[in-house]
Amino acid sequence: MAGSNGGATVSTIAIYSLKGGVGKTTLAVNLAWSSAQQSARRTLLWDLDAQAASTYLLAQGKAKDTAQSVFSKDADPEDLVRKTAFDRLDIIGADASLRGLDVLFHELDRKKRLQKLLTGLRKQYDRIILDCPPGLTETSDQVMRAADLIVVPVIPSPLSERAFAEVVKHLGAKAHLMPVHSMVDRRRKLHATALAEHPDWPVIPMASAIESMSSKRAPLGSFSPKSAGAQAFAGLWRAIEKRLAA
Repeated sequence: MAGSNGGATVSTIAIYSLKGGVGKTTLAVNLAWSSAQQSARRTLLWDLDAQAASTYLLAQGKAKDTAQSVFSKDADPEDLVRKTAFDRLDIIGADASLRGLDVLFHELDRKKRLQKLLTGLRKQYDRIILDCPPGLTETSDQVMRAADLIVVPVIPSPLSERAFAEVVKHLGAKAHLMPVHSMVDRRRKLHATALAEHPDWPVIPMASAIESMSSKRAPLGSFSPKSAGAQAFAGLWRAIEKRLAA
């Protein structure tokens, strides 16, 4: 789990959801940026989702379909690290090769393969953020074993909250989970009701500025730092740091 890096505690934070389309990648990218810029921590974002959305938003240059090689060929994950346009923030990108990762983990029968790979990376970084594929899979099980904190975006709707309940059931009540209400529109009665039921959950709003990340290919705080969305991500990161320090 957490390790040591020059006297500082190294933490691995997984951004995970059972469902897709709930703002998972948006959280991963903005929290990684906050870690590097707001807390001035050496930060690695590891994109484990074959859709490669985090990679599209942050990675510079092009890479071959080699993302699975660190799992199948005992390659060094440091060889896949790429720089981003932001100080102290690196990324290991995803690509189509990760579509078979669940099958590979099952065939390898190495329950802590990801955790072992993270050991070397912890010597180089203060925070490692994992953008995880959705679903309860062998990959997600590997992530749960490796992460010190699991941030779970939850849209304020019955289906999304039901999915979160399944995650809690699967991992157990003692899992290090941090639910976050995402894509929130307080004008909607359904959303307002859900927020009232969980007043202690952090809230990330639905906002056009957040949606523009895909066209700008950049974290929100880098181009709209005073927006409500950027302030919400900054507040969430402070809450995460506080949780990790507890």
